[in-house]
Amino acid sequence: MTSYSVHPLPGIPQVHPGDDLGGLLTEALASAQLGPQDQDILVVCQKVVSKAEGRVVKLSTVTPSPFARQLAAMTTDKDPRAIEVILSETTRIVRMDRGHLIVETGLGWVCANAGVDESNSLDDDTLILLPKDPDASASRLAETVRQRTQREVAVIITDTFGRPWREGLVDFALGVAGMEPLLDLRGERDWSGRELHHTVNAQADALAAAAGLVMRKGEGIPAALIRGYPYQHGEGGGIKLLRAREFDLFR
Repeated sequence: MTSYSVHPLPGIPQVHPGDDLGGLLTEALASAQLGPQDQDILVVCQKVVSKAEGRVVKLSTVTPSPFARQLAAMTTDKDPRAIEVILSETTRIVRMDRGHLIVETGLGWVCANAGVDESNSLDDDTLILLPKDPDASASRLAETVRQRTQREVAVIITDTFGRPWREGLVDFALGVAGMEPLLDLRGERDWSGRELHHTVNAQADALAAAAGLVMRKGEGIPAALIRGYPYQHGEGGGIKLLRAREFDLFR
């Protein structure tokens, strides 16, 4: 039987471009007397990663295109400059309807507004973008923790997405380092002894959702530590959680 614990990491200050996020996280772990220990999983929200990496845009620097102005008038009540930023992060518009703009990003994530966010930004004029390469960001954080604590931890970078056919938002894994994001149970047997042929669990997403319960936006807790979950060490790769187009019935 598997049991694990999820610990919020309070005390992390407001993050700005250029800040040493790995250092802030290791300090928070020490302050919370959480170690870390080998085999821990450090879960970090995308927003502080993006801020530290300078993935922010000032609306005052953006000139909206005619197409952005048209979309702003047709689909949402958003500032057309924000629409222009969203379009700059978009490779394909999936759906425009009822005030929503659902797009596919360069890495293949399908989400609202290309993940561009205004909440908890540095000021009212600032938008926060997704990290350019969340897997590389996760790897850098894992290496920083290893260098400063001599402990091997996995890192999951998360964001909050909506889900087709389901109400409510859930935290998903964008970047993963140090662990396999998928738990492949094919070839094993269920309780009745029947061999499993299709069961591949998105364990990184499940862990992201578990950590999200203690990382509420209004409480200023952008990270959590998961301890006790047995995972297979690996290179990681949140990109592995994206379904290939040829197997996707909805694209």
